Amino acid sequence: MNKFTKWLAVSSIISIVTIIGVFVYTIDPKTMESLHNIRPLYLVAAAGIHLLGFAMWGIRTKVMAGALGYHLEIKKAFEIVISSSFLAAMTPSSVGGEPLRIHLLQSDRMPVGSATAVVLGERVLDAIIILTAAPFALSLFGEVLGDGKLDSLLMFGQLFLFFILAILLYAIWKPHYTRRFLQWIINKCSRLFGDDKKHIFCNISEKVDTELEEFHYSIFFFLKEGRLGLITGIFCTFAFWFIEFSMLPVLLMGLNQYPSAIIVYAAQVLLMIVIIIPTTPGSSGVAEIGATTLFSVFVPTYMLGIIVVAWRALTFYLNLLVGGFVSFKILKDTVEVDELLK
Repeated sequence: MNKFTKWLAVSSIISIVTIIGVFVYTIDPKTMESLHNIRPLYLVAAAGIHLLGFAMWGIRTKVMAGALGYHLEIKKAFEIVISSSFLAAMTPSSVGGEPLRIHLLQSDRMPVGSATAVVLGERVLDAIIILTAAPFALSLFGEVLGDGKLDSLLMFGQLFLFFILAILLYAIWKPHYTRRFLQWIINKCSRLFGDDKKHIFCNISEKVDTELEEFHYSIFFFLKEGRLGLITGIFCTFAFWFIEFSMLPVLLMGLNQYPSAIIVYAAQVLLMIVIIIPTTPGSSGVAEIGATTLFSVFVPTYMLGIIVVAWRALTFYLNLLVGGFVSFKILKDTVEVDELLK
């Protein structure tokens, strides 16, 4: 559990230190006055919307698993996506959530290849929607921000997403080359560790071949017989991001701020691109600074600290709290979590 504790501590400390910095930079007498006018019901509603997003995510996982012929109970689907948010909150680009989701789907009697197809399929759908919306969001913010450095960072994030998406699509489209590349890596490792370990790598090689075959079969099944499930998954992805991005406008209303909804949605699209760049665990620090910069377009300076704290509390600390509770509830041995973080 040492690595688990380390990642949790690092992500939390970076986030807290950054939030304190934002508060120190933005606080003034009006800030304290604004705190007295907070409407708690709106904050509770914003938290409810965030949890509703998890529900939609669980429905998407269930639908896409069903398209491959595997029955996944809705309760199990919710547990899988909520628990994955716990590890995602502690790893760069939220990549820690994917291995856990694959592991939990596999434990529900789904082959690793099919589980990987479902999880990566969700990741690809998310990337496509964010990448499609990003140019419109950039265009909307371009004249307002007038910050060349931020534009460069956002463009870098978008290019990174395109790069990852291109690799995934190529691996799906050319399975033969994917298999050859992975086998080349396994052979190199086999030579590095010597002949006495060769049998281990032979077993790994056979396992990789089997699971890659299942993965590619599942992907092409999505594109042929499972098209209805894929189309439903696309609809669920749109619904998920709409629900998730609707949390911030409600949060702002609870803090007596009423900016243009389009600007608020656009800011979150750009923020997702910044957060996805692999930097710190859980994008701690990067998320707070990015939110401060983007939210400053439609939020007064004296309110920025409060807004960023409230937004991060729901999207990061709530994920840790709820995701951690569910993770340790469904995983009998917490060593499994530690193994996934290695």
